[in-house]
Amino acid sequence: MGKRRWLAAGSSLLAAAIGLLGAATAASAGTASPVVGYTYIDGNTATANTIDGFARHADGAVTPLPGSPFAAGGAGLGAGLASQGAIQATPDGRYLLAVDAGSNQISVLRVTAGGVPVLAGPPVSSGGVKPVSVAVSRSGLVYVANSGAGGSGYSGFRLHLGGSLTAIPGSTVTVPDDAGLGDVFFSATGGHLIGTRTGTSMIDSFVVLPGGHLLTAQGSPFTGQGLGQLGAEFSPANPAQLFVSNAHNGVGLGTVSAYRDSFSGQLSPIGSSPYADGQTAPCWVEISHNGRYLFTVNTGSGNISSYAINRDGTLALIGSTPIRGGGADIDARLSPDGTTLSVDGSGNHILSVFAVHGGTLTELPSSPVPLPAGGAPAGIVNI
Repeated sequence: MGKRRWLAAGSSLLAAAIGLLGAATAASAGTASPVVGYTYIDGNTATANTIDGFARHADGAVTPLPGSPFAAGGAGLGAGLASQGAIQATPDGRYLLAVDAGSNQISVLRVTAGGVPVLAGPPVSSGGVKPVSVAVSRSGLVYVANSGAGGSGYSGFRLHLGGSLTAIPGSTVTVPDDAGLGDVFFSATGGHLIGTRTGTSMIDSFVVLPGGHLLTAQGSPFTGQGLGQLGAEFSPANPAQLFVSNAHNGVGLGTVSAYRDSFSGQLSPIGSSPYADGQTAPCWVEISHNGRYLFTVNTGSGNISSYAINRDGTLALIGSTPIRGGGADIDARLSPDGTTLSVDGSGNHILSVFAVHGGTLTELPSSPVPLPAGGAPAGIVNI
């Protein structure tokens, strides 16, 4: 949804701790597979936003956390956000950041014992109107993409110890209201920031300055290689390789673009980019931790396409895997160990889980599981 996958040592320690806790719980129950982590989805519920929480088990199955859904503090929109990254986690897995698109706020929640998220403080203004995506760097720098009329753009924040979030004065970069921002994310090093303009099919590229402000790359925004730039991600193995979905080309005409991001933020196509997947509306992008495979969720086709990523950044289509009960499926995230892929099936209020073997996906027998009724679920994160 710069990579929204946290492999820092703190995250590994947290995963180990919760795995031991889950194992003890499973032993007492006698039947359940041990808990190895947690999955969270922004419920995007109107009036009072909520966070859907699930325990993730060693066999890949997910079960709702007691008390889920949890209060987020702000208000959701109750309608689709058309974005990637509506909820994110910090590198150490201690905090969740979620957009409250209905109240123009960002909520920070602390992950407590048993995976229960608790508000770290009151939600804060997103710095604009209708926040749809949030990015968190390893240094605690946060940027939010706002996509509402009269307040579209990117706004910067600092996340402090204890979970408080404060705005960086003068950090906001405005964009035209018709830009329709869909995603914002950092490179792995935190030195670059990318945002997608779904409405006008363009890509914003910035260099992150030492104080947290943004320097617009020369030539930015860059025109996309198709219609509807939405989901995007840097390769975790090569921070100079950027991949962006082209969601609005039409029925059966979906593509994914590969770009090289220069030191100063200029984007240039790789190989014969864009690369077709023969599906409809590839909207969301996720890349394996080793940078060898790319997965894109085709919202209009109800399936997931897999590509092999060659060393030079060119893509080779492997195929497409149907989503059981799929329909308007959106964000997808790998588990920290990369063995499962979780998909937010917002259209049918389901959470789907796939076993991952290289570029091959197999939906688990226990998948899908229902999401809480109400709202319009947006984003997904695994810790």
